[in-house]
Amino acid sequence: MANQTIHMDEQLYSYLLEMGLREPEVLQRLREATEAEEMSVMRSAPEQGQLMAMLIRLTGARRVIEVGTYTGYATLWMALSLPDDGKIITCDISERWSAVARDFWKQAGVQERVSLHLRPALQTLDELLECNEAECFDFAFIDADKESYQQYFERCLQLIRPGGLIVIDNVLWGGSVIDETKLDSATEAIRAFNHKLKGDPRIDLVMLPVADGMTLALKR
Repeated sequence: MANQTIHMDEQLYSYLLEMGLREPEVLQRLREATEAEEMSVMRSAPEQGQLMAMLIRLTGARRVIEVGTYTGYATLWMALSLPDDGKIITCDISERWSAVARDFWKQAGVQERVSLHLRPALQTLDELLECNEAECFDFAFIDADKESYQQYFERCLQLIRPGGLIVIDNVLWGGSVIDETKLDSATEAIRAFNHKLKGDPRIDLVMLPVADGMTLALKR
């Protein structure tokens, strides 16, 4: 037993992927295609996608909200884990990147499970609330502009049922959250968001050192 999370160097990380990752071939191809994009750093890590797929199965989620699609890698992990009648509403503003996503969703045969909304995510989330969709979703994944994390979280918390799960990405932000010289708006926003969630009585939470840091928030 260890009393602290193990340090992960490149060699150990490669072992983790070799021994612990079961990535379907279509997801591997999408991951490789995403590497050609100029913002490939925005792609979720494969072990992160696999974890969310398992969380969806464990929670029996059928309706999912995703804020931030990019090339749809995390979306595809989640869609493949849903039952046939499951549905993901995913939000992005990029036609270019979402075109890649649509192609691979179709290749995987899950395009009917994914509803892509190409507009600012807050518009979609607010519209869902106006249409009486509060507490009608089981799972949410937030991975978009960091300055809006708190707004995204508040909407998703209303949309998720009690006992539903919200997963938030990038909460360790490459270690910048503890670097006092980092004062850019995104870093400051993540610090404030993490601090607020730590004391939020509406949720149970755990922060995990997976990929760039993931917080799991369970709605009470």
